[in-house]
Amino acid sequence: MENAVLFANSFLSYLLLMAIIVVIAGVAVFIGIKLRKSKDAKLPETEKTSE
Repeated sequence: MENAVLFANSFLSYLLLMAIIVVIAGVAVFIGIKLRKSKDAKLPETEKTSE
């Protein structure tokens, strides 16, 4: 029974770590998309059509 508790503790620890990594990655993607849209909005119309 003690091994099961240790396994569950380790599993939940890694699950929490994975959840934190996913949240950080999601925030990074959101910031990246926001910055790219901001940069594209500042470009002149002529440069947008040539791409």
